[in-house]
Amino acid sequence: MSLNSTPQANRVHIAFFGKTNAGKSSLINAVTNQDIAIVSPIKGTTTDPVYKSMELLPIGPVTMIDTAGLCDDGILGELRKEKTIEVLNKTDIAILVLEGTDRDISFEKTLLEVIKGKKIPVLGVLNKKDLLEDIEESRKYFESELGIPLLTVSAKDREGIFHLKEEIGKHAPKDEDKFKIVGDLISPGDFVILVTPIDKAAPKGRLILPQQQTIRDILESDAMAIVTKEYELRETLMKLGTKPKLVITDSQAFLKVSADTPRDILMTSFSILFARHKGDLNTLVRGARQISKLKDHDKVLIAEGCTHHRQTDDIGTVKIPRWLRQLTGKNLDFHHVSGVEFTKDVEQYSLIVHCGGCMLNHRAMLHRIESADGYEVPIVNYGVLIAYVHGILERALEPFPLAKMIWDKEDEPNA
Repeated sequence: MSLNSTPQANRVHIAFFGKTNAGKSSLINAVTNQDIAIVSPIKGTTTDPVYKSMELLPIGPVTMIDTAGLCDDGILGELRKEKTIEVLNKTDIAILVLEGTDRDISFEKTLLEVIKGKKIPVLGVLNKKDLLEDIEESRKYFESELGIPLLTVSAKDREGIFHLKEEIGKHAPKDEDKFKIVGDLISPGDFVILVTPIDKAAPKGRLILPQQQTIRDILESDAMAIVTKEYELRETLMKLGTKPKLVITDSQAFLKVSADTPRDILMTSFSILFARHKGDLNTLVRGARQISKLKDHDKVLIAEGCTHHRQTDDIGTVKIPRWLRQLTGKNLDFHHVSGVEFTKDVEQYSLIVHCGGCMLNHRAMLHRIESADGYEVPIVNYGVLIAYVHGILERALEPFPLAKMIWDKEDEPNA
C-alpha cells in the first residue's frame, strides 16, 4: 500500500440498494462512467456485494458498493438479503433504487425504515424513466408512498446522472476529519517518534497500515515523524537533542517503550489512536474496567476486521487469551471472528476484544461498538487491553483528557 493511496477504510462508502433488476448495476456504471458492475436482463445477476474503490467528483476517494437484489425467494435469496443488509453497517450514503414500472413498493418501504433506523443519509432514485409514460405522475406517486424526494434518472440513456452525482456530493459525510489520527494532538514543527517493531505478519518491505496512515497524518500536519525500533528508542531520544511532542508505539512494545520514555513526554499507541479515530475511545476505556469482573467459563470474543496469516505467537489467538487468563485467574472460553462479518450473537459474550479496526471504516467500527453497547457487553480494543494488562493504561490515556477523566472517575471494580 502506497503512502499516497487512500485505504478503502478511509473512503466514503456509497451503496446501492433495491429489488432485483431495479437497475442498480446499470446505475453504478452510469454514475462512475465505467463498467464496474455486471449488467444482464437475467434477474439475480449480482449475487454478492461488489466493492470498487475509485475517485468520484466532487467527493474524492469513494468505495461504490453494488448489492444483490433483495426480493429473491428461497434459502439462497435469504442469504443474499443477509449479505446485503450487512452492507448497511458500513454504508455512509445509501442509494435506494426503484424501478418506475413496478408500483408495489412494500419492500422498499421496509428497507427505507431500516436505513433510517441506522441514521444513514439516503437518496431515492426512480430509475428507468425512459420506460415511463408519465414521469411526473410516477415520481409524485412514489414520493407520497415513501415520504422522501426522488430523483428521476435513466441509467440506460444517462439522463439525470449528473444531478444524481451532485446530490451524492451534498450527502457526503461532513465530519470525516472531525478527529484526525494524531494531527489534532500536534502542531507544525513538532517531533513525533514512532516506535515500530518489524511485524512478521506484514508483507516484506512494508509497514503495517496503521503505521503508514499515522506517518501520513503527521506529515500532513507539518510535523516531523521519526521512525525507530523499540530497542533503539533510548538512543533516538538522546540523539534527537530536543523533546518530542509525542511517542507512539506498537502496543506489543508498550512495556519497554513506557520504561524508556521519560515521564514528561506523552506516550500512547497506534491502536489507542485508532480506537478514537475509528470508533469510540471512551466506551472502550469503560470496557476495560469490566475485565476484572470476568468469571470462570465466561465467553470472550476476539474480533478482527481483517484476515492475515497467523504467526506462532499471534496477538489475537495466543497472546491476548494468555494475558487475560493470567490477569483474571479465570478459565475463560475464547471465540474468534475475523474479516468483514461480525457476530450475530453479541449477547452471549461477557467481553469483546477488538483489533484496532484499521481495515474498517468509521461507521462499520461504530456499528460493532454500538452492537456490544446495546446488549451491555463491555468492549475493548487491543491497544486499550494491552495497556491495561501491563498497568500503563493511565499513562497511555494522558494525550486524551476526556478518556483519562473517565478512567480516573470510575472506581476499580472488585475482582
